[in-house]
Amino acid sequence: MSTRNWIEFPRIEGETSRQAHADLPNGTYEREIGRDGFFGPAAHIYHKHPPTGWSAFEGPLKPRAFDAVKAAEASNEPFKAVPLLSNASCQLAIWQCPQAMPHLVRNSDGDLLLFVHKGEGDLFCDFGHLAYRDGDYILLPRGTMWRLEPSSNTVSLLIEATNGAFKLPERGLLGPHALFDPAALDTPKLDEKFHTQANATREWEVRVKRRGEISTITYPYSPLDAVGWKGNLAPVKLNWRDIRPVMSHRYHIPPSVHSTFVADRFVVCTFVPRPIESDPGALKVPFFHSNDDFDEVIFYHQGEFFSRDNIHPGMVTFHPCGFTHGPHPKAFAAGAKAAKTMTDEVAVMIDTRDPLDMSSAATAFEDRHYAQSWQPK
Repeated sequence: MSTRNWIEFPRIEGETSRQAHADLPNGTYEREIGRDGFFGPAAHIYHKHPPTGWSAFEGPLKPRAFDAVKAAEASNEPFKAVPLLSNASCQLAIWQCPQAMPHLVRNSDGDLLLFVHKGEGDLFCDFGHLAYRDGDYILLPRGTMWRLEPSSNTVSLLIEATNGAFKLPERGLLGPHALFDPAALDTPKLDEKFHTQANATREWEVRVKRRGEISTITYPYSPLDAVGWKGNLAPVKLNWRDIRPVMSHRYHIPPSVHSTFVADRFVVCTFVPRPIESDPGALKVPFFHSNDDFDEVIFYHQGEFFSRDNIHPGMVTFHPCGFTHGPHPKAFAAGAKAAKTMTDEVAVMIDTRDPLDMSSAATAFEDRHYAQSWQPK
């Protein structure tokens, strides 16, 4: 017997718009109450006052912001990266690697996704060599041996799918080549640089993380000595510059459309420069919403973040689920004037199904007035 509720249709009460996020009744502010990360049932309520117009906000639910890059400590050991936010399925950390790693690492607790915020250099792994630069995602499947040789100080956001795996999102009606063509995913090459490092005659340590503990395996040669490989499992690299965002000139699309990678209990989205909606009635900034099933985290990489005030590259915002949030007052006013035609922000969003805990390192670099930034100036 099917458990689906077939009585699903919208009811309308009072003064509303015909289309969500467009042509709002004069003098109103739209608030979306949504379930299941913008994929489930939703209601839109039209208010006389901004839903974020609180005069005070105290307690553990309040929105948080902190400077992640300031928390990053120099280390050639990614397993000692500074923790930022975590739950049982997802670990977020910041890592600064100024020089070549003298050893290899292997994560046996889950897939690891690096987002390179600053720097460039070379990554060597079981499968070969990858050159990297700022703005690269590097996805390292669970169990991959790897190390970095930076040519400039490298700062990365580390996203670990604890006991899980990263996949590409379903593209549905958009087709398989939307957002980015899978052909844009680079895989490691068994090139001259790879073979040169494989021929280095010395002992090599491999530090393996399993259940949060480190074991060390020592080889009298480089274990990165592959002469060939085949299959459909390998590290991949994707730069945000290869992402072509989906947008509508008449409707502000929810952030879920920007999904880049999905895991069992969370998603990773990428906001990249895109045209701003040109229809006179369409919202030009993110709509006020209550995402009551997911915690929302955004790492700001570069550009001007048009929906936020006093946020600079390298910062992280953390909005626990359960309260309404949206653009800051200055951004909302600017969006209504439609002075800009393009966004120029680049940011990584992580939405988690399970609540996240904030680390003491993140708290040390927190902007404790962030919850007040929604108050009218």
